[in-house]
Amino acid sequence: MTRAQNRDPEKQSVQKPENPWVEGFKTIGLSVFLAIGIRSFVAEARYIPSGSMEPTLQINDRLIIDKISYNFRQPQRGDIVVFSPTEALKQQNFKDAFIKRVIGLPGETVEVKGGRVYVNDQALREQYIEEKPEYSYGPVTVPEDNYLVLGDNRNNSYDSHYWGFVPRDKIIGRAIVRFWPLNRVGEVDVIESVAPDASPSTQIQQPVN
Repeated sequence: MTRAQNRDPEKQSVQKPENPWVEGFKTIGLSVFLAIGIRSFVAEARYIPSGSMEPTLQINDRLIIDKISYNFRQPQRGDIVVFSPTEALKQQNFKDAFIKRVIGLPGETVEVKGGRVYVNDQALREQYIEEKPEYSYGPVTVPEDNYLVLGDNRNNSYDSHYWGFVPRDKIIGRAIVRFWPLNRVGEVDVIESVAPDASPSTQIQQPVN
């Protein structure tokens, strides 16, 4: 038997360890790739820079935005959604995403009067708002594939009653979890906004308005 044949086969298969710097760069690269992939397709973090969604969301709250579920269902009344600026908002030089609550669904007629919001002539029960709206709006009918959104801080929110509707393809995702501050960590409150005698509807680090 030759000397080569006497060699331990396990030893023959052992490869020279890779340079630790190369291994480090590979690990970092994979981490970055996964982070970008998750942010692009699954979820991302956003923070709240304004009081337009008070009392539900406070300034500097940090949220996780679910970007997956709307691939399987449509936005529902009561959802808190993040969306890219509409064409009307782009014309006003807005570039950052907005966050508001879905109030009017495609085909519905929405009106604000007497301190209440009406959908198809039925007043919504809205326990989550800061105060009753002090303005009148509508009636307007929400176009197909569009949504009417309002801030919970009704009298201090730049929302649909100023600039119009949100096209479905502008919606990035919905707020699901607050991870900061620590004393408010948990699921974002999703309170049904339901018209009496109607079927109930179920219901970020980048800034959102």
